[in-house]
Amino acid sequence: MKSKIKEQKITEKIEKLVVDTSVIIEGLVSEKIASKEITPKTIIIHEAVIAELENQANSGKEIGYLGLEELKKLRDMSEKYDFNVVYDGKRPNEFEIKRARSGEIDAAIRELAYVQKAHFITADRVNSFAAEAKGIKTILVEFEQEQGKELSFEKYFDPVTMSLHIKEGTVPMAKRGKPGEWKLVEVDSELDRKVVEAMAKEIVEQATRRKDSSIELDRDGSTIIQLGRYRTVIVRPPLSDGWEITLVRPVKKLSLADYELSEKLKSRLSGKAEGVLIAGAPGMGKSTFTQALTEYYATQNKIIKTVEAPRDLVVPDNVTQYAIGLGTPEEIHDILLLSRPDYTIFDEMRNSKDFELFADLRLAGVGMVGIIHATKPIDAIQRFIGKIEMGVIPHVVDTVVFIQNGMVSKVFSVKMEVKVPAGMTEADLARPCVVIDDFETGKQEYELYSYGNDTVVIPVQEVVKKGNPVHELAKMAIEREMQRYADEVEVRIESDNKFTLFVPEHDIASIIGKQGKNIEMLEKMFGMSIDVQELTKSTKQKKKYGDAVAFTSEITHKYIILQVDDRYAAKNVNIYVGDELLMSANVGKKGDIRIGAEHKLGKTLRQALQYKEGVEVRI
Repeated sequence: MKSKIKEQKITEKIEKLVVDTSVIIEGLVSEKIASKEITPKTIIIHEAVIAELENQANSGKEIGYLGLEELKKLRDMSEKYDFNVVYDGKRPNEFEIKRARSGEIDAAIRELAYVQKAHFITADRVNSFAAEAKGIKTILVEFEQEQGKELSFEKYFDPVTMSLHIKEGTVPMAKRGKPGEWKLVEVDSELDRKVVEAMAKEIVEQATRRKDSSIELDRDGSTIIQLGRYRTVIVRPPLSDGWEITLVRPVKKLSLADYELSEKLKSRLSGKAEGVLIAGAPGMGKSTFTQALTEYYATQNKIIKTVEAPRDLVVPDNVTQYAIGLGTPEEIHDILLLSRPDYTIFDEMRNSKDFELFADLRLAGVGMVGIIHATKPIDAIQRFIGKIEMGVIPHVVDTVVFIQNGMVSKVFSVKMEVKVPAGMTEADLARPCVVIDDFETGKQEYELYSYGNDTVVIPVQEVVKKGNPVHELAKMAIEREMQRYADEVEVRIESDNKFTLFVPEHDIASIIGKQGKNIEMLEKMFGMSIDVQELTKSTKQKKKYGDAVAFTSEITHKYIILQVDDRYAAKNVNIYVGDELLMSANVGKKGDIRIGAEHKLGKTLRQALQYKEGVEVRI
């Protein structure tokens, strides 16, 4: 990158020069002095500039550090180039710093230039117009992109490099190959902190200057940048244990024709599918397929918008890209409804607000294509459970396209039916079910429906193969519900409409209730008759249900927290101590399971963890 100054602004000798924050952050003043494009006698820096840069640096923002380094550099250059550096003006208070975006600080700096009868230098066009309107001699620095300049990290990229992973004190690594078929290779020797910091500084500087780049998110400890075609994540201490830079770029551009889709699927994507999920594991080619689909829609005379964080999709110029990180869900919602696009591409849905915005726009009639991380096709739909009502899912999502190794490996269609769930036989058990079919064959593969207080996902083929495993599902759901009424519970499913409930003798009376009111209420809730019997050692079952998963534990004053991988969020788990089922619970959105420390079960779990009595978490 290089900059140029409007020639008419510097035809006269500069005695005093007042600088604003924009040129300090960009390092432009030292650059112009070193090249002798400007030769001021005195550089005046408003205290507001120091305050704003200090506030940004304390917030962990890279541009704050860049600005402070430029001020130090000017001080070091002053003797060699024969100029003075002075500070003037009133330091702004916290309120004025927070109002910097509304122009409070810029106005104070311009006022200083007016009072001092000095030249004013800025890289902000609006700021320059405001200064000129006030009669201040203004130098506006404008940028033009320097062609052919290679950034320091680009030497590590070759035509098949998908991503670059740099961390201080380690050897930089690159993923090379294609989606699903790549290898991790070393691309240099170990890099120290100074080298990684310098590289991060270069990336931030370029992002503020280039028209094809932007700083998407700048938070304490991390910065997310779209630098041309490179999606860049910079993480620094104390958020991480060292400076880290990750750069990801597309390695191949494909059209929809390259995917060799069936005519049936092409027809579906062309008009009938308006709630599409593109799912797959990281690095499998979701973005490449999404870009191909976006271009296809654009050639069909459709109005296309994208919602991204960051804006890294490579799409035609007539497709508008919105950065949700720079706005709010409400703002994006209003814009899309008022601009009325035919399709909105929602890239990388991650949190509940993303899912809610996707659902709200789809229900408002906007065609939606959502990109979502999932290791299996069904996981893409399961991630909506708990975020929107089960009955709404088919109205929000009608097609799931699963990408694996860069190709379309599975397509689901989603619809709602009222039916008896697979594995159940009684007609009075009919209920609304979300039916998930293989799109190409029309063969049913999964069902979603409510069972008690839970929403369950059943693989239909497994039900047919095993006969009636719904009994095991019913057993787990009933045991979880009955733990509200008894300390220990065992359930034995006798038939589709009856089960035996085993509880300790002292809990039997409370479960039956006065004149059998409690048991009558439970029978209505489960839709099954219940036989209550005493739980003895001979009736306790030792079989463990579910697959064991890794977890970590933390004991606080209020809770015992078991942490599992967040991909299990919203799923049900059984917690065992030794061979005994202690309790069932739901996994939170962040993969956490919280049990009250003062609860009876919590005390038992605390002791089991402290004395290492074989605690297991099973999904």
